[in-house]
Amino acid sequence: MTIRSPRVAPAATMATETSEVRFGTSRIVYGVRRSARRKKTVAVAVEPDGAVRVTAPVDTARGRLDEIVHKKARWILERRRRQDDLLPSPGRRELVSGESFLYLGRQYRLKVCPADAGAAVRLERGWLVASVPRGLAVGERAQEVRARLIAWYRGHAARRLPERVRALAPAVGVEPAGVLIREPRKRWGSCDARGNLRLNWRIVQAPRRLVDYVVVHELVHLLYPVHDRDFWALLGRTMPDYEQRREELRRLGKRLLW
Repeated sequence: MTIRSPRVAPAATMATETSEVRFGTSRIVYGVRRSARRKKTVAVAVEPDGAVRVTAPVDTARGRLDEIVHKKARWILERRRRQDDLLPSPGRRELVSGESFLYLGRQYRLKVCPADAGAAVRLERGWLVASVPRGLAVGERAQEVRARLIAWYRGHAARRLPERVRALAPAVGVEPAGVLIREPRKRWGSCDARGNLRLNWRIVQAPRRLVDYVVVHELVHLLYPVHDRDFWALLGRTMPDYEQRREELRRLGKRLLW
């Protein structure tokens, strides 16, 4: 058996079928591509979206594929964990009235209003109201709305995220040196050798249970810098449903990037 990086399936690949296996409490659903060009080996890949793909010869029995996936289950789950820590590709936003934005899991409609003065962004009766200077061209207007929204979210993150760190740190048994609000390109959070947590301001858009997952994840990293067995064991003791929360964040993630 060989394990290869995700690639485009060959033209001879037949329609995808699916199967699943259990590994402990984890359920691994995988897709099967049967290829007439593949004679003996079975290739297992975890794609960037977390999907598990198995490419196999046409005559390989389903039971045999289940056995192979089960043997590779630990590798598959670890690969998914690493990928789940990475941010998805950002979605495209027009930054115009009517678009939906999230704050602490609640959905708000954006309302862009021309104004000469006043609060740049505010919550008002279910709306996220952004006031921008009058007379801007369309492109300039969108850039100004984006800049003002980011400033508003960062301000709220600077207040909310340290609160969650203070509330959750005792359960992990650590005391971080500080909480820094940043915008990393690839992660929801990280920590440094000096004991500082660096949290992505964008996570403040998510429901609090997902904010807490990111916070606890990084607090555990203060004790265990790498994703080894001790890291996952402590994370599981501190937050038993962390896998469910991580999956929720994976599904929601793209909506938080703009």
